[in-house]
Amino acid sequence: MFRFFERLLEPTSLPPDSPPPAGLTAFYWHYVKQARGLVAALFVTGSVVALLDLLVPVFIGRIVTLVSSFTPEVVVREHWPELLFMALVQLCLRPTVLLTQNLITNQAVVPGLTNLIRWQSHWHVVRQGWSFFQNDFAGRIANRIMQTGPSLRESVILANQAVLYILVYGGSAIALLATTDPRLAVPVIAWFAGYAVLLRVFVPRLRDRSRAVSEMRSALTGRVVDSYTNILTVKLFARPRDEDAFVRSSLDEHTETYRALLRLMTAFTLALSTMNAGLVVAMGADAVWLWSVGEVPVGTVAMALPLAWQISNMSGWIANSITNIFENVGTVQDGMKSIAVPRVMGDSREAVPLRVTAGAVRFEDVHFGYGTSRGVLQGIDLAIAPGERIGLVGPSGAGKSTIVNLLLHFFKVEAGRILIDGQDIAGVTQESLRAGIAMVTQDTSLLHRSIRENIRYGKPNASDGEIRDAAIKAHAMDFIEGLEDWQGRRGFDAQVGERGVKLSGGQRQRIALARVILKNAPILVLDEATSALDSEVEAAIQEQLGTLMEGRTVIAIAHRLSTIARMDRLVVMDLGRIVEVGTHADLLARGGVYARLWRRQSGGFDTENARIEE
Repeated sequence: MFRFFERLLEPTSLPPDSPPPAGLTAFYWHYVKQARGLVAALFVTGSVVALLDLLVPVFIGRIVTLVSSFTPEVVVREHWPELLFMALVQLCLRPTVLLTQNLITNQAVVPGLTNLIRWQSHWHVVRQGWSFFQNDFAGRIANRIMQTGPSLRESVILANQAVLYILVYGGSAIALLATTDPRLAVPVIAWFAGYAVLLRVFVPRLRDRSRAVSEMRSALTGRVVDSYTNILTVKLFARPRDEDAFVRSSLDEHTETYRALLRLMTAFTLALSTMNAGLVVAMGADAVWLWSVGEVPVGTVAMALPLAWQISNMSGWIANSITNIFENVGTVQDGMKSIAVPRVMGDSREAVPLRVTAGAVRFEDVHFGYGTSRGVLQGIDLAIAPGERIGLVGPSGAGKSTIVNLLLHFFKVEAGRILIDGQDIAGVTQESLRAGIAMVTQDTSLLHRSIRENIRYGKPNASDGEIRDAAIKAHAMDFIEGLEDWQGRRGFDAQVGERGVKLSGGQRQRIALARVILKNAPILVLDEATSALDSEVEAAIQEQLGTLMEGRTVIAIAHRLSTIARMDRLVVMDLGRIVEVGTHADLLARGGVYARLWRRQSGGFDTENARIEE
């Protein structure tokens, strides 16, 4: 039985290839429509539960009428079917409906809809462009993904169980009392009118303050995670007090915002409790007066008072539910700031997979400036032949890394175009583009997984033998075989820690090289690929890179010029322009920018004495 309901909604079914809409109602419907059958079932079961609960005061009133009008023998002999029906409703029907409601809620909607929202939200967010993640805290984005699912689900369930309940129960109670005597319905109608006014006054304010609390919670989470993520920097600079102040200021703001919300909730509770007391007193006085003048039997009094008491009791629950609904709505609205965002740098509808046949790369009059008027790249024209090895050289800020970021389509060129084998990369899918390019960055960040999983990231279907061969070629086996993590896992099974913090910079670099070796892409990008290695390991890796570069188009960035002097061509950049192109020897002979950089790195020695052997 449990498994039947649990299988009604699979959270990780493939989501639609479009981000959720930005409007709140549309955002809700985007997810709810995928479980609309279950939500409709909740609507039905909630309505039935409310009607069954309404029968309790009715049964009480009927029993009081029977025992006050007939002898026990007559009640048992003539009215036993009626009493049996009441018993069956309470013993069988109500528990069955409640069980069904709980099975739908707990086994299907709570785990299924919650994780469906989380999965689909993550699916969209992880496909955002790189710049999207550069502009926010990773912790805040993750918090929004994790909190939006349960908040949206909870507000939907509460709307069904609480708001629907009071509407069905209250409407039926008014109809029942009016049928008995219209004057009995007056206190309930007046109470509902006051309740509506109360909600109209308080709920918008509760919504706004709940949204503010959610925003402050996300900001606080982002600051805490930022401190933990950069804990090494915090320790190295001995700045825990500054981090305390950084987090404390956000925590104090969250506390004040939360207090403002709770003050409003306290005032709302006081007003509601006063109204509830008025309902019970008014209903009691009305029913007793009508009975005293002979307008209604004593059973009606026995029915009216429990009805009023139950309405007043449930009003607190309903009020808390409505408050929680709007608190959850505030959380959802905060989450929408990261989830319901048009995809930055998404593929165009006409995008097709890239087909790399030779590996020719061409930049045609490329301009780019990260949206600034000053610009970074000023008309880059560069043709790289298939299999050619290019070294990008120049001072910091010259635009070398920007060229690589544009080639990988992390940003769109502002003018011009970039071609790979004659195909404009603006018209190809980004996954196929990056699948054809292997890159090793200077600041290598590993996944918080095992060594094996990190290397296999370059080729998901790689065998253990292929992974081992890649590690050998990257000169990583000497330290991999000696690794052991905090849970006793060894070698390739050892976990590397968040961003690879359990490994040294050189070890991380070699794992990244092994990953690229395994990927075996036709275009290779090296961004200071050996900068974190010691001289002995670097020499060994350089030999392996020579083998790896054979038959591939290579773009290498290096500030240490000796590492790229053997490239087929060196492209020298300065202030966003290509200022020199040629071989190492040609550029030295010219005595330009490259020659000055070389002399500076070679300690001012004569270039003839500093030549790298060809």
